[in-house]
Amino acid sequence: MKYFLTGGTGFIGGRVARQLREAGHEVVALVRDPAKAVDLAALGARLAAGDITDKATLRDPMTGVDGVFHVAGWYKIGVRNTDAGQRINVEGTRNVLETMRDLNIPRGVYTSTLAVNSDTHGQIVDEAYRYDGPHLSEYDRTKWAAHHDVAEPMAADGLPLVTVMPGLVYGPGDTSVMHDVMRQYLQRRLPMVPQQTAYCWAHVDDVARGHIVAMEQGREGESYMICGEPYTLVKALELAEQITGVPAPPLKVPPVMLKVGSALARAAELFTTLPAAYSSEGMRVSAGVTYLGDNSKARRELGYAPRPLAEGLRETLLHDLRQLEIQP
Repeated sequence: MKYFLTGGTGFIGGRVARQLREAGHEVVALVRDPAKAVDLAALGARLAAGDITDKATLRDPMTGVDGVFHVAGWYKIGVRNTDAGQRINVEGTRNVLETMRDLNIPRGVYTSTLAVNSDTHGQIVDEAYRYDGPHLSEYDRTKWAAHHDVAEPMAADGLPLVTVMPGLVYGPGDTSVMHDVMRQYLQRRLPMVPQQTAYCWAHVDDVARGHIVAMEQGREGESYMICGEPYTLVKALELAEQITGVPAPPLKVPPVMLKVGSALARAAELFTTLPAAYSSEGMRVSAGVTYLGDNSKARRELGYAPRPLAEGLRETLLHDLRQLEIQP
């Protein structure tokens, strides 16, 4: 099979490309600068210069493919200029899906996120749950708009699209804010950890596999939560301590303190730029919030089976320890 892929230079998209190539499929990867996509080229993917925000660059590389994986997205937290969120997450998604429709491509998978549901307040929700705002971050808002205002209506109109919803994705090679938190922990530079904050943790290779089985077996028009098991950040760091011997931060910060800190940071941001984790938005999305989803539907219909956090976190932390040249 021949697949068109966006986001192939990213964390999840790179693993999707690798797994597709290992299975013998052709991959046409859209990249802004082919000279910098050396990892994709090494996999044998065909590189096509273009950008999802420039619709004219999509038609030629998408012509004749058997399916589309639209993985590319903007996922910044705590940055001043958020214009790229609307341009990439919403309008870029519209460009890809409209081109898929216009070319009559028979199958597509769109990468959404559990973040469209924002803080679930401790509830583990399923695909039938819908949250309509207000949103905790511009990332949450723009992914919500892409999911509910673009992908969902187009699927309802007959676009043969399957939507997948990862939660917190971790693994070797991660470049997210959570990866920065874990590296600070390993370096014993993480001063505190928020109480109650919880995510559904899934290893990147399992999430990539979830994309591929969604392409192969997912029902058109349906969404699947390809997330992992729920863990608070406190419990995840306690697990990390068992794996590495590095003590978890002793200071556990209640949500109210982070909410106050977020308000103070908002005032400070009028005069200076704060690190992402300590920005107003960064503290707001950490203040006891829970991004939780139920993967039962994906397990039942797709055979999705993410590894336990203890297993995947061990691999990830030992990889980071080697990179940091720290002895466990």
